[in-house]
Amino acid sequence: MNNLVQEVLREYDMLRDKSLKEALSRREEVYRKIPQISQIDDKIKEIGIEISKAIFLNPQNQKEFLENLRHKLIYLKKEKAGLLKLNGYPETYMEQEYECNICKDTGFVNNKRCRCFEQKLINLYYKQSSIEEITKIENFDNFDYHLYSDKPYKGKMSPRENIKSIVEVAKDFIDYFDVEKESLFFYGDSGLGKTFLSHCVAKELLDKGKVVLYRTAPDLVEGLRLNKLNSDNDSYYEYTDLLRECDLLIIDDLGTEPITPFSLQEIFSIVNARLLANKKFIISTNLPLSEVMNIYPERLCSRILGNFKLLNFYGDDIRIKRKTIN
Repeated sequence: MNNLVQEVLREYDMLRDKSLKEALSRREEVYRKIPQISQIDDKIKEIGIEISKAIFLNPQNQKEFLENLRHKLIYLKKEKAGLLKLNGYPETYMEQEYECNICKDTGFVNNKRCRCFEQKLINLYYKQSSIEEITKIENFDNFDYHLYSDKPYKGKMSPRENIKSIVEVAKDFIDYFDVEKESLFFYGDSGLGKTFLSHCVAKELLDKGKVVLYRTAPDLVEGLRLNKLNSDNDSYYEYTDLLRECDLLIIDDLGTEPITPFSLQEIFSIVNARLLANKKFIISTNLPLSEVMNIYPERLCSRILGNFKLLNFYGDDIRIKRKTIN
């Protein structure tokens, strides 16, 4: 985890260096073409120094003087903007441009990580887990309802009608993501499209600029365990912060992780903290609901029952049909 954080910080260093060099290059270009602007900038610097001195030495007796300087500063900036515009340049042409205007490519705002920092960190996770490539294939454009039977199933609606209704719920979840409070809980046998649909939702929300983190339950628990064992305690807290603060956390294959006091406590802590902060989940499991209720503590199950839409996937394994078609 710490290596990923360092990689993100290095990226910010490179971004700032690049944007500064580009701004200096644009400034030199303008000074060559419009020498008056160079002179105006020199005057602006001089006035800035005078203002600083006046404030530092005796601000109470310098009010009129300071007001005068500020008026000069405003006039010079307007003159500079006018010259730029007259010569076909936008007013901000000489300014440093940032990828993120909120943190100005530092990664931090008021000593807290900027949203863009979290997204960069997650992007690195995605590169490691190849989810970026997966969502190019597993998305709504490639969702095939015909893989599901259109015949009634064990006295219930057909698997095709069922999956269509589940997909509608998933699309509403995306459309009303900032309004809707409930998370999604997918359950049913393996090979019915739970992970595929999770990837579809992830792609749509990522495209909307949301911070989405996908982890299988075993990877989630192992990541917490390894980071907790790490001699650098910051590593554990950085990892848990990421799990708690992303807009959507997808936990796939719940029930396949080792069931230990550590895993049960950590999963509950993440679920509880995120729900208290009104953060969303998609959790999927191959287990029947009754088994989920038997394995996991009552306090976790009550959070799931009270805060998640429970969506049951059923039918025949669609992976076999997909292989037959391909």
